[in-house]
Amino acid sequence: MTDTDNRPLDPEAKPDDRVDHALRPQMLTDLIGQHQVKENLSILIEAARQREEALDHALFYGPPGLGKTTLSHILANEMGVNIKVTSGPAIERAGDLAAILTNLRAGDILFIDEIHRLGRAVEEVLYPAMEDFSLDIVIGKGPSARSIRLKLPHFTVVGATTRLALVTAPLRARFGAVYRLEYYDLEAMQAIVTRAAGLLEVPADEEGIKEIGRRARGTPRVALRLLRRVRDYAQVRADGEITRAVADEALNLLSIDPLGLDDMDRRVLKAIIEKYRGGPVGLNTIGASISEEPDTIMDVVEPYLLQLGFLDRTPQGRVATRLAYEHLGFEYREEEQQGRLL
Repeated sequence: MTDTDNRPLDPEAKPDDRVDHALRPQMLTDLIGQHQVKENLSILIEAARQREEALDHALFYGPPGLGKTTLSHILANEMGVNIKVTSGPAIERAGDLAAILTNLRAGDILFIDEIHRLGRAVEEVLYPAMEDFSLDIVIGKGPSARSIRLKLPHFTVVGATTRLALVTAPLRARFGAVYRLEYYDLEAMQAIVTRAAGLLEVPADEEGIKEIGRRARGTPRVALRLLRRVRDYAQVRADGEITRAVADEALNLLSIDPLGLDDMDRRVLKAIIEKYRGGPVGLNTIGASISEEPDTIMDVVEPYLLQLGFLDRTPQGRVATRLAYEHLGFEYREEEQQGRLL
C-alpha cells in the first residue's frame, strides 16, 4: 500500500466513499457550482425532451472528484431513463461491449468512466454504435465467416476522463458535447459541505464548515471525506458539534494545513527547495528523492500546487515559486532563482 492510498486529500474514489452516493445530487437543480456546465446541460436536456430524442453523446473531462459520475446520473434522472455504468479497463474484449450494447433500451445512457483506457479493438466496435446505432458482428471463422449488422436503439454514451489528451481523436470526434469540469470556489465548497452536513445530520456552525471547505482543494469528494473525518473527531474528542476549533484540530491531526496541503505536498516542495535550491528539477528526480512514483506526483500532487501558484513547469523542470517559499517559511533569494533559470 502506497502513501497515496491513505491520503485524505487524494481525489480518487476510495472504498469508504460509498456513503457519498447518498449525498450525490439527483437533479440538475441540486447541483452546486459548475454554472456554465449546468447551463449548457439544461439546454441539451430540454432540447432532447422537446424533440423526444435520446441525448447527444457527452464527454466530461477534468481532475478526479469534481462530479463527472454524478453528472451522468443526473442526466439519466432528468431524462427519466436507465443508466448502465462501466469503465474503460472493465471492458476487455469487443464481445463485452457488444453484450452491454445489445441490452440497452431506447434513450438509455451508457456511462464509461476512464474512457481513455478503452482498448483499440473495443473502440472499433463503439464507433459505429455511437454514429450509426449499429453493431457489426462476425459469425464463424475462416472462409465461412460472415459479418452481420445489428440495429441498436438510439442510446447515449456519456464518457468521463481525467486525461483528455489520451482519448483518441476518432473517439473524441464522436461526442457532440464536450465539457470541462473546473475546481470549485470556496463559496461552492461551503455550500456542498453545508448540504452534506445537513443530510448526515451533523451539527456544524458556519466557521467549522468554512474551515473544511477551505482545506478541501476545491474538490467535493475530498470535502465529503474530510467532513466524515471531522465528524468522527467531534464525536470522540468534542461534544459532537463541528466548530472552527474542532475542525482545525481534526484537520491538523491529519496533517492538512490551512491551504489544503498535506504531508506529500510539503515533501515535494521541500525536496525542490532544500535539495535542489528551488529548481529547476526533473519529475523523475523529485520522485526518486522522496520515494514516490513520478506519475503520482504529476497526476495527484502537481495540479493543486500549480493552481495555488506554488509550482512552475518550465522546459528545464519544476521550479518552486516565491509563494511556496513563504508558505513553508524559507527565505527566497530572487537573484539566485532567476540566475538558475537563465
